[in-house]
Parts: sequence; C-alpha cells; structure tokens
Amino acid sequence: MTKGKTKGKVFLEVVSTVQWVASFLFLGVTCTLLMFYLMFTSLWPIPTLYFVWQVVDWHTPERGGRKTTFVRNWRVWDHLRDFFPIKLVKTAELNPNKNYIVGIHPHGIMCVGAFTCFSTESCGFKELFPGLRSNLVTLAGVFRLPLFREYLMFIGLLPVSKKSLTHLLTNRGKGNAAVIVIGGAAESLASAPGVNILVMRQRKGFVRVALEFGADLVPVYAFGGKRPL
Repeated sequence: MTKGKTKGKVFLEVVSTVQWVASFLFLGVTCTLLMFYLMFTSLWPIPTLYFVWQVVDWHTPERGGRKTTFVRNWRVWDHLRDFFPIKLVKTAELNPNKNYIVGIHPHGIMCVGAFTCFSTESCGFKELFPGLRSNLVTLAGVFRLPLFREYLMFIGLLPVSKKSLTHLLTNRGKGNAAVIVIGGAAESLASAPGVNILVMRQRKGFVRVALEFGADLVPVYAFGGKRPL
C-alpha cells in the first residue's frame, strides 16, 4: 500500500482511474451504440429528439461549448490526480488581461496530465492563475458522437479547430487559455518510456493563430507521462 494512504483511499483512486480510462477508450462508442439501439425499441422518440437537438446544436462546440464547474469539481478528479500523482507547477505569472495558447509536450498516450490540470479543478489552476479560464482542445471528430459530446463540453473540452480557437480568442473577452497538446498522435507513438520525442516541424498552426489574434504562447512540459508502470 502507498505510504500514508488508507485502503479506502487507494481503492477510490484505483476506481477513479479505471473509470477515466474506460471513459477515454469506450464511452464515446458506447453512447453512440446505445442511441442507435434505442432507435429500434419502444423508446425511439428519445434518441430521435436527441438527434434533432444535436443537429440544431451542431456548432456549439466551436462556439465555446457548455463548461460547468459542477462537473469539473467532481471529487473523482481529486482521486485521479492522487493516483499518479499529478501536480501543476507554476513557473511564471500570466496576466489575466491577455489571452493565451498553451502548448503541451509530450503528448503521452492519454494526456492524463493535461486533462487533470486543465479540464478539472483538482490541480488548482484557478488558484494558481486567478482570472484565467482554461479549455483543453482535442480532436473535432469526438464532438460528433451523441451524448459523449455533452460530457466533453461539460468538462470544458473543445475542438482543436481554427473556428473554435478563433471564438475563444475573440468572442470571450480576455483571460482565456486554449490548451493544445501539440504533437498529437505522431508524438505519442514516437516516444517511449524514458525517451520523449517532440513533434513540432509540421505543427505550427497554433503559432499562426496566436500571431493573428494577439495571444501569447505558453510552453508546458509534462514530466513522467511516458514512465513505465
């Protein structure tokens, strides 16, 4: 048992981590299959109404989403943080009267550090950087999955598209931090335990967006994301 932790605490950390991994891998597919299955049952009005709603609401992810502090403050995220453990270390002040594009390296397999620090309140982002609002941006395709898209938006995830970044940096005032794991899958597959390879040469679109909208660039390095278990 980890020193200083009770059996109950360890159990909660393991369960919280398993649910997060399962959500990352399976929740999107599960939600999609469930909705299509219900179309062929007596409950077909429910998915039908939802799909109509999804079409009407299609562009919401690129217009700031629907972030809620309720979901971001779930206790499950504290246990997820403590399992690894994960810590957000502040090395510079960030002016809340500016907008930022935060670039994270390396990508890792599931970006648990980026998710925990910037899509939940468990690592104290708001306390470390008062006046700033963080939104982790990810693949636009996942926001096409029914129900799963709502869950992602509640946490504060948004598509990593120019429309989405433009909205964050122009339509929501100041104090916005768009968080991008720059290297993508190519960086994740290139790295190995103990070796981090940064993929940058063909991934400079975020720099052009920052120049276009006057956002400051903030580098973030995630240590330990590729360590062996």
